[in-house]
Amino acid sequence: MTLPRLGITLGDAAGVGPEIVARSLLGHPDLRPRAHLVVLGDAGAVRRGCQVTGYDPGSVIVVNAPEDVPDDPSLIPVIQVGDPLGDIEWGHESPVAGDGTYRYVVAACDLAKEDRIDGIVTAPLNKAAMHAAGHDFPGHTELLAHEFGVSSFAMVLSAGSLYLFHLTTHMSLRDAIDAITPARVDEVFHLAGAVAKASGDPYARIGLAGLNPHAGENGLFGREEIDILAPAVERARTAGLNAYGPLPADALLPQAMRGEWPFVIACYHDQGHAPFKAVFGNNGVNITVGLPVVRVSVDHGTAFDIAGQGIANEESLVLAINRAADLAPGWSHVTA
Repeated sequence: MTLPRLGITLGDAAGVGPEIVARSLLGHPDLRPRAHLVVLGDAGAVRRGCQVTGYDPGSVIVVNAPEDVPDDPSLIPVIQVGDPLGDIEWGHESPVAGDGTYRYVVAACDLAKEDRIDGIVTAPLNKAAMHAAGHDFPGHTELLAHEFGVSSFAMVLSAGSLYLFHLTTHMSLRDAIDAITPARVDEVFHLAGAVAKASGDPYARIGLAGLNPHAGENGLFGREEIDILAPAVERARTAGLNAYGPLPADALLPQAMRGEWPFVIACYHDQGHAPFKAVFGNNGVNITVGLPVVRVSVDHGTAFDIAGQGIANEESLVLAINRAADLAPGWSHVTA
């Protein structure tokens, strides 16, 4: 079977992206039989990442296209995007690095649109740095959706067999409540069903968390469950999904972390992220569902406080590459 081509965006060059890219591509040769890997970013920054992690900076080579990637696990092929950033100061917010982050993602999207890569794996960006550079996106997810021109998408955290969807992500809690509409809940149920189908289990249980304490307690603590969430569950079941809820989040999420629910839909960012990170730490990944290609990201930030020290843990990036390699061949099921 033809191996998928994956573009790895470097993320913020002032953060831990360069060193986790170096550790992943040079310290995990088992990744190379899984996919053809190419980095979109800055070769100088990746060389500096090699230096601080004890790898040979000479391992970094510049290529012009994904098709030029050599079959050699001792090398890191980089497509140079934009001006060199190899001398950017570690651990400090920089609009120059923020602009680079943006351009790496756009370059990856362009290659995906041309069917020259089959998936995108993203190292972490710094939102404030990207905003300072004039790119006003809440995060990777929204930038990718913009570049691909899609409006139906969702953030999914994944570890092991768990896929944790979110109705809302990067917005205030006040705005998130208003954004939980019948159409949005239907949309995310559809996406969850598509991923369940792609995973080989179209009848997997999908649990929807309640928005309010105790899932509203029959309207005592809010009517969103009665007016919006419960009817959406019924529509999902009518559409053939094995949907349940709305269920109290303080019961559903712990059960999901124990492996009792393969698919869960959280209402807002921290409702899903807090328990997921408490249990899985860096052993999870972030998937964007709804794009024409698979996109998987590390589930951590730029870690400016330790950037350049050579101690950043690369395991989340390794997991992201592996998950992208797993999902890329069957991604048409998700976007159908």
